[in-house]
Amino acid sequence: MAFPSAPSALWSVSLLTALFAAAVHSNIVYDDDPLQPVTSDETVSVGGTVTLTCRVAESDNSSLQWSNTAQQTLYFGEKRALRDNRIQLHRSTATELSITIAEVLLSDEGEYTCSIFTMPVRTARATVTVLGVPGKPQISGFESAVPEGGKVTLTCTSTGSKPPAKLRWFRGNQELEGRPNVVESVPDDPTYNVSSELTLEVSRSDDKALITCAVDHPSLAPGDKRSEQALRVLYSPDVEIVPESDLPREGEKFHLKCLGNGNPEPTSYSWQKKDGELPPLAKVDGAFLHFEMLNKSDNGVYLCHADNVIGSSQAEYTLLVQDPTAMSTSSGVDHAVIGGVVAVIVFILLCLLIVLGRYLIRHKGTYLTHEAKGSDDAPDADTAIINAEGGHSGAEDKKEYFI
Repeated sequence: MAFPSAPSALWSVSLLTALFAAAVHSNIVYDDDPLQPVTSDETVSVGGTVTLTCRVAESDNSSLQWSNTAQQTLYFGEKRALRDNRIQLHRSTATELSITIAEVLLSDEGEYTCSIFTMPVRTARATVTVLGVPGKPQISGFESAVPEGGKVTLTCTSTGSKPPAKLRWFRGNQELEGRPNVVESVPDDPTYNVSSELTLEVSRSDDKALITCAVDHPSLAPGDKRSEQALRVLYSPDVEIVPESDLPREGEKFHLKCLGNGNPEPTSYSWQKKDGELPPLAKVDGAFLHFEMLNKSDNGVYLCHADNVIGSSQAEYTLLVQDPTAMSTSSGVDHAVIGGVVAVIVFILLCLLIVLGRYLIRHKGTYLTHEAKGSDDAPDADTAIINAEGGHSGAEDKKEYFI
């Protein structure tokens, strides 16, 4: 069947709407009615796509129809009734009618009606909730570096949310407590603008720290929209003296380095010796103190001062010059001790070898003596050999003992 022309289409839609309105007043619905349409509420963000589905358990060949919040027919079965290209047919069967609405607007929010034109007409309603997506938060209030111990107030603002978004503050992974969110409605618009303030008393550990403002809203995944502000804190230097070597030796070159960590970086360094003047052979070169030739008279506590526009700090280092002769003697003593220990071990091993050798020789002699037993009483050498071999007549049988 050809779709009616525009004027007749409008007339048909009006007629259907009127029939529907009249039928609703006499509509009686039972929970176990297999022809009762079933729908579900939907939530969608602005710009997204929502699918509206209407189903019945059984079909009596009656057509299903979707109407918008103004009761204008959108689809009657497979036939489009409203010329809005955002609305498309998704599925049409004897028991289901599904449509999609793309590029959803805030004005699309409301109650949609699914109807089946039986006698009586049966209806079901689906509420579409449209979420206004909040804009990316903007942080203001920080324009220049703040001295240590000072305060900074940051303001975070996000627009266009519906329902109102919630703004949260973080320093790294740690959530910070800001002032309660301020919500302002937008004239002639269902959305809201939200702002929040955060006041911090900064320390040197806050220098280069990132403060984050994140938007919490049902239309967004966690962390989808956030902004960061890096803090800059001015503080006096942290000073440390680093020696060239842990064993400064007399007669050698040596230097100390002064490390100053501050914001801004230190602009000047100065050296002095506690309770006295710097040695004549000690030369200052900015952050370095050079000793051309160390001497025992250089022993003492040395101070380094580092300055920037915020303030001055100092560190100290105790210099103890080592005597190379004493170190050599000490090393010789160590070698002598090690040599003595080795000599004792060698002596003990030699003694053990001697004892073991004598033990083996003694056991061998005992064995030979038992072999020659019985030859002591022989009158001559030949008889002794015969007796030792057990060959003379009348002699007792030689007995062997196994031990």
